[in-house]
Amino acid sequence: MNESEVIRLGQEALRMALVISTPLLGVAVIIGTIVSLVQAVTQVHEQTLTFLPKLLGICAVLAFAGGWMIEQTVSYAERSFDRIPAASRGEP
Repeated sequence: MNESEVIRLGQEALRMALVISTPLLGVAVIIGTIVSLVQAVTQVHEQTLTFLPKLLGICAVLAFAGGWMIEQTVSYAERSFDRIPAASRGEP
């Protein structure tokens, strides 16, 4: 396995992490922004108030997209494991 293959595997791993985490982070940011706006309007500045809506939002995303996220992770792992025999023989 040469340097370009290692770099490509690293880039693919980072891309996969970004794709898988985007739905969760997006929902957390959107819910956090909405709760912050409500807090600013009502002048209720309780730090723990954002926890429950974010938790429920993230649970909902996991319920709907969890299967897809696992499928993407397993697919990446299978592709990585399939490359091991070729890497041990020194093939590209």
